Amino acid sequence: MNKATFRELISNKILILDGATGTQLQKKGMPTGVCPEQWVYENPDVIKSIQKEYIESGSNIIYTCTFGGNRIKLDEFGIGDRTVELNRCLAKYSKEAAGDKCLVAGDLASTGRFIKPLGDMDFEDCVNIYKEQVKGLLEGGVDLFVIETMLDIQEARAALIAVKESCDLPVCVSMSFDENFRTLTGTDPITALITLQSLGADVVGCNCSTGPVQMLKIISMMKPYAKVPLMAKPNAGLPKLINGKTTFDMKPEEFGSYIKEFIDAGVNLLGGCCGTSPDYIKQIYLESRNLKPAVVSSEPYSAITSCRKTEFFGLNKPVAIVGERINPTGKKQLQAELREGSTHEIRKFAAEQVEKGANILDVNVGMPGIDEKATMLNTVSLLSSIIDAPLCLDSSSPEVLEAALRIYPGRALINSISQEKVKLEKLLPVAAKYGAMFILLPLSDEGVPEKAEQRKVIVENVFAKAAEFGYQKNDVVVDGLVMTVSANQEAAAETLKLIDWCSKEFGCGTIVGLSNVSFGLPERSWVNAAFLAMAISKGLTMAIANPSSELLMNIKMACDVITMNDVNSKSYISYFGSQPKPTAGEVRIQAQDKKIGDRIFDAVLNGDTEIIGTLIEKALEEKVSARDIVDNHLIPAINQVGKYFDEKKYFLPQLIQSAETMKKGFTFVEPLLKEAVTAEEKEVVIIMATVKGDIHDIGKNIVALMLRNYGFIVHDLGKDVSAETIIDKAKSLNAHIIGLSALMTTTMVEMREVIKLAKEQNLNCKFMIGGAVVDADYAKEIGADGYSKDAYEAVKLAKRLSE
Repeated sequence: MNKATFRELISNKILILDGATGTQLQKKGMPTGVCPEQWVYENPDVIKSIQKEYIESGSNIIYTCTFGGNRIKLDEFGIGDRTVELNRCLAKYSKEAAGDKCLVAGDLASTGRFIKPLGDMDFEDCVNIYKEQVKGLLEGGVDLFVIETMLDIQEARAALIAVKESCDLPVCVSMSFDENFRTLTGTDPITALITLQSLGADVVGCNCSTGPVQMLKIISMMKPYAKVPLMAKPNAGLPKLINGKTTFDMKPEEFGSYIKEFIDAGVNLLGGCCGTSPDYIKQIYLESRNLKPAVVSSEPYSAITSCRKTEFFGLNKPVAIVGERINPTGKKQLQAELREGSTHEIRKFAAEQVEKGANILDVNVGMPGIDEKATMLNTVSLLSSIIDAPLCLDSSSPEVLEAALRIYPGRALINSISQEKVKLEKLLPVAAKYGAMFILLPLSDEGVPEKAEQRKVIVENVFAKAAEFGYQKNDVVVDGLVMTVSANQEAAAETLKLIDWCSKEFGCGTIVGLSNVSFGLPERSWVNAAFLAMAISKGLTMAIANPSSELLMNIKMACDVITMNDVNSKSYISYFGSQPKPTAGEVRIQAQDKKIGDRIFDAVLNGDTEIIGTLIEKALEEKVSARDIVDNHLIPAINQVGKYFDEKKYFLPQLIQSAETMKKGFTFVEPLLKEAVTAEEKEVVIIMATVKGDIHDIGKNIVALMLRNYGFIVHDLGKDVSAETIIDKAKSLNAHIIGLSALMTTTMVEMREVIKLAKEQNLNCKFMIGGAVVDADYAKEIGADGYSKDAYEAVKLAKRLSE
């Protein structure tokens, strides 16, 4: 099916998806603990019968049984070399079940591993893993693709790129969000939507993790910004354990009562996830058969994203500040660090600029004597994990920008594309491929036009070319291209004319690099600030500047009020109502004057693994004791990180980076301590395992990593582990705590069996449980000593249980 036909189909009717597959397979005889893809391959009639039931109930699209069909998951069963074959055959089974009654979507899901720097997998390796699976599904004849239950926006991007680079079939991407409307790695629904639709997803939505009520809220958040149709596959409410069996608390009729609300909220594709049998899909059909899908439309907006934040800007909005400091020009210390491969100065500049009010960070690492491409990739990877602000990727090399766009986990802004032949021919198609916004620089191969009228012609020419790639005016920001007034006093006036034309006639955002206007003059800050105020009065929407300039930021905040772009002066009041902010010079002095212990604290807080060793060595040289470093600096820092995580100021990437930094710090001081330093001043041994029948381990792996980084002795038994194996290992290691994980409603009952066996064998240890399908009430019901909802909660629980 081509994309145009698919779009027409979606616009005319509500498309009904299928429901849960795993639970239906188990009802029809699939044993726990087996590879679902292999079992279905060997029992084709079972999956065909299930899918025919869904079709008879009203499904217009069924998913192939390939949720775990990527090489990484199949390797866990020793059959990774059969990836293409299994996906091809399972796709054919679904096509046979579908006949001409419905469409078949090739199903891709998580690999269970994280991409660097959060995990150990290279981005390109992840793309290739998905391409292999896509190859098999294409050979099996799928009509479209669905990327579902994604917990990490970067992995979702990798899967989407894999499909786009393999075929032209429609592709839908569905993320899973928690009760705080965040994915596991901290992405909110609006950010996920804008990132994925910009990258080329034909449909975006959510599935799993929640029932209809919570999912309706997520869809309502997405709808105002959706330029593509939306999809939803909620669970059948919440799982309950009744008479030893997992059931969901929402019956088909109640599930069906929410269908009209979903359609009114903007959903065009609707199905069910955990707990939804064909009876639930029948209810969707009955409730939606006389309803029409909402029109896909949104008010024009300009926005770029990081993996955790969306930054809106443009006409009638406050001026966005693009921090200019991450640029080696004129910065000897940064130049030296870039040559050495160090990132300390980049970290500092990033943190300072965001603290001072930068909305976006410009990243330029171009300089002689380094590999610019490798340096840019390392910098983008680092900043994406430690800073929420979106990035403006700045390079004169199309190759460098293409590489950076590919791995950037959001929608980036490119600086810049001009009428120069190489930029139009090489960079514009790349920008369009990755859905980036771009700064339009009004210059050509002939150079920089002096007059605004000449620049207008270039702007129109470049945009006309960009429109061929689907760009709209709100996707482009025109650089006013201000030249220094010390050389040409008319330069600023010509730039102001162009800004005025862009905002009032052409209808797009504008940006200027403020420092250019004052070059060669004394007391440059006054010229920069005056020009900023004049440009804002003409409609300027963005400025590349140093946010540490108090004069500049004060003028910007005041102008936002006067131009009525700061509604009710809220930002102005907040900005000036806070404590006085030090200047950039004061920040540097303060950082240098900080005591060594405070700098160790900051390194852990900021996840700076590069500098922590140097700081601890310096502290030891200054006769700070190892015990003092641990008790008064490392431990308090990681506790503060945990507090930020609880308050949702930090998310999983920052949590892991800080924990890794603390762990590295321990390696320097531990040999100097009289006894091993652990979280509770004793060796607390913890057994971790995903219970029998369950092959999901990503959450358990994160918990194990965090526990180790807090000093616990962790033995990870893996997934699909029997009760007997868990108890035997706990006995042999004299474990203090056993941590159990389950992600499936059908396997959560195995937790009870482990605890029961432990009691029968008089094993004296504590139990903690976790996983998407369990909660504190379930922990009490099965006799566990505690439940944790995430990795940091698991650390706190382990500390309590080991007292």
